[in-house]
Amino acid sequence: MTRLKQIALAMLALVVAFTAGCNRHSNKEVYYLVSVNRSLPYWQTAESGFNKAAAQYKVSARVVGPANYDPQAELAELQKAVAAKPAGILISVSDVAVVQPEIDAAVEAGIPVITMDSDAAGSRRLYFIGTNNLEAGRLGGRRLVEKLGGKGNVVFFTLAGQPNTDERIKGFKDVLSSRPEIKIVDVVDIKSDARTAFDKAQEFLALTGPKKIDGFVCVESAGGKPVSDAIKRANVTDRVLIAWDANEDTLQGIKAGTIDSTIAQKPYTMGYFGLKSLDEIFHAPPSQLGKDFSADFFSPYPVFVDTGTTLVDKDNVDLYTAAEAGSK
Repeated sequence: MTRLKQIALAMLALVVAFTAGCNRHSNKEVYYLVSVNRSLPYWQTAESGFNKAAAQYKVSARVVGPANYDPQAELAELQKAVAAKPAGILISVSDVAVVQPEIDAAVEAGIPVITMDSDAAGSRRLYFIGTNNLEAGRLGGRRLVEKLGGKGNVVFFTLAGQPNTDERIKGFKDVLSSRPEIKIVDVVDIKSDARTAFDKAQEFLALTGPKKIDGFVCVESAGGKPVSDAIKRANVTDRVLIAWDANEDTLQGIKAGTIDSTIAQKPYTMGYFGLKSLDEIFHAPPSQLGKDFSADFFSPYPVFVDTGTTLVDKDNVDLYTAAEAGSK
C-alpha cells in the first residue's frame, strides 16, 4: 500500500468516526421526567431544564404527571412510561411505598432510573440528584433561631410523607433541639393546597397570649404565598415566615417584608443534569444495571449529586429576581 493510500484511509477513518459521533443522538431516544404538582412554578422550572438538555442533545423529552399532589396518578404515569421502553426515566418520588415497586420494575426491564428532588433511597434507582434536604432544613433552622431571638412558638406547613419534606423538618428539629424555648406547636399537612395553607394560617394568627404563633415555616413551595397573604391580611408585622423555593411570588413577598426569607433550590439544574446523566448511562450502560452501586467502591456513579441551596433574604433577593426575569 502506498503512502498516499494510507493517508487517504486514515482521513476516511477520521471522517467516519466524526460522523458517528455527530449521529450519537436521535430524536427516537425518549427520556421521561415524572413528577407530581406539575402546576407549581417549581416544576415548570425543572421541566425547562429537562427540555433544554433534550434540545441540546437533539433527543425527545416527555414530562408527565398530575398537576396536583396525587401519588397514585404519578404511579399510573410511571407505568405508562415504563411500558413505552424509553431511554431513561427521571422521577421525583411522591410516596415511596406507592412508587418504589415500579421503579424497581423499570430497572429490571433495563431502563435507567434516576431520582430527583425527592428520593427513594431503598429502590434500585441508580442515584439521586437534588437538595441535601437535611442540611437545607438546618440552614432554615439557624435562620429561625436568629429571627426569633431564641424563643417563641412555631408552626410548620408541609407535604407529609415525602422523603424530602420529612428530611427538611428533621433538619429544623436538629437545630431547635438545643433551643428548648422554641416550641413546635403543630406540623400541618397542607397537601400542596394553597387554600388549606391560607385557612390554617389565619387560624394560627388569631391565637394570642401564651398561644401566639411567632414563627411560620413552609417546607414546600406551595405554602409560602398563601401564608404570606394571611399575615398581610391580619396586618401583623411581628411574625417570622420562612418559605421554600424561589418562586416569583415568594421573592416578591421577601421584597414586601411579609416573608423573611426562603430556602432556594435549583430545580432547573436538577432537570438539566438529570437528562444529561440519563443520556450518558443510555449510551454507556453498566454491565449490570440493577446492581447496588452504593455498595461498590469502584462504582462509576455517585450515590447523591447535591445541586445546592441558598438562603434568600432582602440582602440578595434582587439577584434572584434578576435571574428570574432573565430566564423569560
